Amino acid sequence: MPTALKVAAVVGTILFLINHGSAVIKGEMNRDRWISAGLTYIIPYCVNIHGQYVSRMRKR
Repeated sequence: MPTALKVAAVVGTILFLINHGSAVIKGEMNRDRWISAGLTYIIPYCVNIHGQYVSRMRKR
């Protein structure tokens, strides 16, 4: 799990800046954008966890 948290932090931050950086700078973040921003971090986390699971299953 620590790997997934690191991946989510790095990838999520990069995606957050690409997708929402200008809105943050302009002060245009609303509720919907913050929900989307949260998903920007959750998705890489879930993908990493899934990849770890699949990798472990293949090793068996």
